[in-house]
Amino acid sequence: MKKIISLVFASILGGAIALGTYVYVIGNTEIINNTETANQPKVVQANYTIPSSSYAAEATDFTKAAEETVHAVVHVKNVSVSRSNPLVEFFYGADAGGGGKTTIGTGSGVIISPDGYIITNNHVIRGAKELEITLNNQRSYPAEVIGADPTTDIALIKISGEDLPFVSFANSDNVKVGEWVLAVGNPFNLTSTVTAGIVSAKARNINISGGRMIESFIQTDAAVNPGNSGGALVNVRGELVGINTAITSQTGSYVGYSFAVPSNIAKKVIEDLMEFGDVRAAYLGINPAELNAKVVKELDLNQTQGVLVADVTKNGGAIKAGIEKNDIIVQIDQIKINKFSDLKGFLSTKRPGDVVNVTVLRNDKEKEFEVKLSNQFGKETIDKLDFSKNLLGNLEKISKKEAAKYRINYGLQLKSVKSPFLLEEGVKPGNIILKLAEEKVYDVQDAEDILRKNKGEWIIVQILNSEGYVEYPRIYVSN
Repeated sequence: MKKIISLVFASILGGAIALGTYVYVIGNTEIINNTETANQPKVVQANYTIPSSSYAAEATDFTKAAEETVHAVVHVKNVSVSRSNPLVEFFYGADAGGGGKTTIGTGSGVIISPDGYIITNNHVIRGAKELEITLNNQRSYPAEVIGADPTTDIALIKISGEDLPFVSFANSDNVKVGEWVLAVGNPFNLTSTVTAGIVSAKARNINISGGRMIESFIQTDAAVNPGNSGGALVNVRGELVGINTAITSQTGSYVGYSFAVPSNIAKKVIEDLMEFGDVRAAYLGINPAELNAKVVKELDLNQTQGVLVADVTKNGGAIKAGIEKNDIIVQIDQIKINKFSDLKGFLSTKRPGDVVNVTVLRNDKEKEFEVKLSNQFGKETIDKLDFSKNLLGNLEKISKKEAAKYRINYGLQLKSVKSPFLLEEGVKPGNIILKLAEEKVYDVQDAEDILRKNKGEWIIVQILNSEGYVEYPRIYVSN
C-alpha cells in the first residue's frame, strides 16, 4: 500500500513539475512577444523545397529607388474645422454644439513636377481650411487645392517652388504580381519612411466605399500605416506605380495588406483636373455583371473569367459598335479582363471620345469590336444643362401662383421626371424641387451647378409634392 501511495505521489509531483515548467516557458514567451494566442493563426507544417534558381531576393538593391523617392514624398498637414450643430447650440449654448473645433490630420503626398504639383488622396485633404506641406529637408510651404476626385480618392494640390525633387510616372499596367515595390510616406508622423514588399495582386476590389469609389487597387505586402495615405508606391527604379490609399485591418494598423491606386488612374485624374477642372469619366455603354457559378450555369457558359454584358445602354458606344447582351468581355486593347474591377480600372484611364478595341466571347467564339467611349450621357462632351436634364428631368422656375400658394420664393417645378431614383420614390411631374444637397434652388442653373459640384456622391433632394407634403428621396450624381 505504501508503495502504491509513493508511486501516486511521485506521479503527481512529476506532473506538477512538468506543468510548471511548461507554464513558465510558454508564459515567458507570450510576455516577450506580447501576443494573445486566441487571435493567432494556426501553425501547420510546410514542405521545404530547395530553390531551383540561384537568384536571391536579398540581391535586389532598393537604395537607388529610396534615394530618388524619399525627397519627393512630402508630409501633408490638414487643418480643418468641424461643423457645429445649431439646434444643440440653441438649447444648450455655443459650447455644446460639438462643432467649430480645430482638427489636425496628417498624411503624405508625392511631388510630380519641379514647380510644385503634388498628388495625394482626396481623404487626406478633404475639408481642409489650411494645408501645410513639409519636405524631407524640413522646409514648409502652404498649399492650395487644385482639384479632387472622390470616386478615385485622388487629389491634386500645389505649392510655390522651383527645381523641386519629383517622381516620374510608370505604366502601372506593366506591373507584375510578385514584383518588388517600395512604399514611401509618413506613418504615425514618422517622416520619410520606406518599406518594401511585393505586389500581391492587381485590380483588387475591397469594397471600402460601398460602391461610391472606383476600386481597382494594386495590393502589396509593403507595410503601410495611418499617415501613409497619399504616399508613393514605387518600383525598384524609383518610378511611381501607385498612390498608397488603404489598408484592411481590425485594429486600424497594418496587418499584412495595403492597397494603392494605380499610377495610370491617378495620372489620368490629375491631367483632367489640370485641363478641365474636373474628371471626365469614360463609359463603354453596358450594364456589366460579374461571372459567377450561378450565372455560368444559368446561361450554360464555358467561360468563367471576364465581364458579362447584362445589357447595352441605349445611347452608348457598345450598342453602336455591335456588342450584344450576354457577350463576355475578355480583353480591351490587349489588356486581359478577368473581372469587373479590371474593366473599371481600364476605363478609369480613358476619356470620352477615346476608341478602344474590345474582344468578346459570343457562342464560344472571339469577336472584336471598335468602340468609341462616351460620357455618362452617351456623348463625348457635356452640354450646359446635361446634369439637371438627365439626372432630374425637365425643370422650370415655379410660377408666381405656386410661389404664393406655398408661400415660398424659391424652387423648381418638374415638367418631366427622368431620374430612375425619383421615379422609384413616386415623384411625379408637377412636384417642386426645393433643395438639392441642402442648398435652395432658385433657377435651373442652380440645380446644374449643385449637381456638378457633387459628382460621385449621393445627395438628398427635397421635394414638395402635389399634396403639400415634403419628401426627401436620394439620387446618385454620376461622375
